[in-house]
Amino acid sequence: MQFKHPELLYALFLLIVPILIHLFQLRRFQKVKFTNVKFLKSVKLQTRKSSQLKKWLTLLSRLLLLACAIIAFAQPYIPNTEDFNESQETVIYLDNSYSMEAKGKNGTLLNEAIQDVINSLPEDETISLFTNNQTYRNTTVKALKNDLIQLKHSPTQLNYDALYLKGKQLFSNDGSSTKNLVLVSDFQQKGSPITFKADSTVNLKLVQPKSALISNVSIDSVYVSNTTVETLDLVVKLSNQGEAIDNVTISLFNDDTLLAKSAVEINDTAETTFTIPNNIVVNGKLVIDDLGLQYDNTFYFNLNSKPKIKVLSINENTEDNFLNRIYTEDEFDYQSYKLNALNFNLIPDQNLIVLNELESISDALITALKMFKNDGGSILTIPSNKSTKNTYNQLFTEIKISLFTLKNNTNKRITSINYNHPLLANAFYSKVSNFQYPKVENAFRFSSNSNSVLSFEDGSSFLIGNSGSYVFSSALNEDNSNFKNSPLIVPVLYNLGKQSLKLSQLYYSIGKPNTIAVNAILSQDDILTLSSGKTSVIPLQKTYSKSVVLETNDYPNTAGILNVKNKSEFLQNLSFNYNRKESNLNYHDIQSVTDISVNNSLASTINDIKSSTTINALWKWFVIFALVFLIIEILLLKYLK
Repeated sequence: MQFKHPELLYALFLLIVPILIHLFQLRRFQKVKFTNVKFLKSVKLQTRKSSQLKKWLTLLSRLLLLACAIIAFAQPYIPNTEDFNESQETVIYLDNSYSMEAKGKNGTLLNEAIQDVINSLPEDETISLFTNNQTYRNTTVKALKNDLIQLKHSPTQLNYDALYLKGKQLFSNDGSSTKNLVLVSDFQQKGSPITFKADSTVNLKLVQPKSALISNVSIDSVYVSNTTVETLDLVVKLSNQGEAIDNVTISLFNDDTLLAKSAVEINDTAETTFTIPNNIVVNGKLVIDDLGLQYDNTFYFNLNSKPKIKVLSINENTEDNFLNRIYTEDEFDYQSYKLNALNFNLIPDQNLIVLNELESISDALITALKMFKNDGGSILTIPSNKSTKNTYNQLFTEIKISLFTLKNNTNKRITSINYNHPLLANAFYSKVSNFQYPKVENAFRFSSNSNSVLSFEDGSSFLIGNSGSYVFSSALNEDNSNFKNSPLIVPVLYNLGKQSLKLSQLYYSIGKPNTIAVNAILSQDDILTLSSGKTSVIPLQKTYSKSVVLETNDYPNTAGILNVKNKSEFLQNLSFNYNRKESNLNYHDIQSVTDISVNNSLASTINDIKSSTTINALWKWFVIFALVFLIIEILLLKYLK
């Protein structure tokens, strides 16, 4: 038994006062003479014995009355658990990612968790609660109620280590309180297993609500294939988690106009193709009928009018047919000039300039190329066997790329591909390990092999580049290399040309950093905005002479089609979709996590926490005992003779 106010128990020492009063006989008896002494003596003895018994019983009841009253004021109680601590702190994490749209017994998993918080916790209890995109610190359920009811799903999710660390930061520095961290999530499998570092100061409790969902179909991606002058094929890729489905209906819309419908049978993955007119602007929306997760049933994309990418090749004594075959007129505006016939006024209007085996680079050309690069242009340098190293290095210094050092005349093979380099992103379906290695007779060495795209067998770089500046270490003519005949030349040079003007893609993923080039010539004070309905935001942007590069990350946070505007002038549309990783229905088995409390119900977990803070209060019983002893004392005084 414990006491809320144990200091009041010192008042029990005051019980010695009535005892002392009882022990001192303050009243004296008066002797009365009488003839029959024997009779009077027996009466006297009997009276004294009755008086002493009555006094002792009255004293005992009075002491018990006072003792019970004092103990009642000290508020005794018995805790319900061994680890009882009157001071408790609770922090709750609610996973509001889109996977929590899965259906449970009483609605979605997220709604079930919200109702458990509202119904299981007292309205005035102080808690801290956080989600993937919101934090509420030291608040009450009453203050949170409206926010919880209106809580929306988030396109991003904190990783498990980050949310564990964030949850611990929401506790106070009070070392005497019991700290309960409750993580509510479906705990999707996203690579590494769940591990939490042991912390003796925090009681970690995992809550994994169970879903009744057995399958989920999602639209994963969209791409264009088989483009002709009149039509193009739009390929839609779908995936399925769970049981196979015989018939999934897919509808294609342009704005709100239905263009076509299709139906597919899907086991794990499936594809369907829509043929639509080419060279028209399409604000596309794909919709499927699926009873699983709802966020991945709609997919937005845009087919905007695409300007041709301008490529200028500056040659000296070599042919450029291989460039002409790659930079075809359907996507590129390719021009080729001899160095001695070059009009320098053409340079600022280009997107990519190829220096094709020049023997030297004049100061005037270096100055023009520097201005071109600073204005957002891209430069590809292919040296000549007779190149003057100093003039090349002067250009490389200006465009901030590794310098040429010694020239190596040893025959070498190109054996290494950096698949992680941005230039080769999505260029290969899988890593190539058995291709025929191109060879080079002689090549320059670079002062640094950082940002290497292709490398020789000795580890030195064949092609390096970053931020729009790329350099081959050797000439590509047939006398020096057979790289032109290699299958590597097409993806390398084609991607280099495509990335020189970051045209808008079919769609972008929310929650990822995106760089988008918009063809627009702005005046000094003009800025571009992204708008959707009545909402408008100014993204990060870099303005160049011919284009504006937008950078998006945190915005937008809602899937849909946005307008790019310069004030009130409409420029183009951009489509954003939620990341499809939340469509996964595979979950971690948190029962295997050791030394951590695991439950399937948040309400049950909250009740467990509350039970550790509840007590069996005994003060009412001691008040009752005090009243009982008071009644006993009254009865003794009145009826005991």
